[in-house]
Amino acid sequence: QVQPVESGGGLVQPGGSLRLSCASSGDTFAGYAVGWFRQAPGKEREFVAARRWSGGGTTYYGDSVKGRFSMSKDTATNTMNLQMDGLTPEDTAVYYCAVGRPIISTITTARGYSVWGQGTQVTVSS
Repeated sequence: QVQPVESGGGLVQPGGSLRLSCASSGDTFAGYAVGWFRQAPGKEREFVAARRWSGGGTTYYGDSVKGRFSMSKDTATNTMNLQMDGLTPEDTAVYYCAVGRPIISTITTARGYSVWGQGTQVTVSS
């Protein structure tokens, strides 16, 4: 079974960059979609980005991260990465990687994913 494991979180200054990675500790991501979500204290979980591992296709981004975040896959390491640039304090949250087989209408929603990682903290502060 696929089990996502996040890494790469930390503390960064406003305007800085971080790169999160999602690896599978079990099966590969082939045949699945991988999504990134985040949750800040006192706020609801928010969609960040998602794409299917196989077959190319569209990468989806949440409105608040478009133009600043980019998602890519590394087939050599079976890792899905999230490059985050231009970070602001509003990006501070726990970031979760999730895996599932969503249909087109659910690929940007939490209910499209069945397996979640433990999360990694991203803090943007001076």
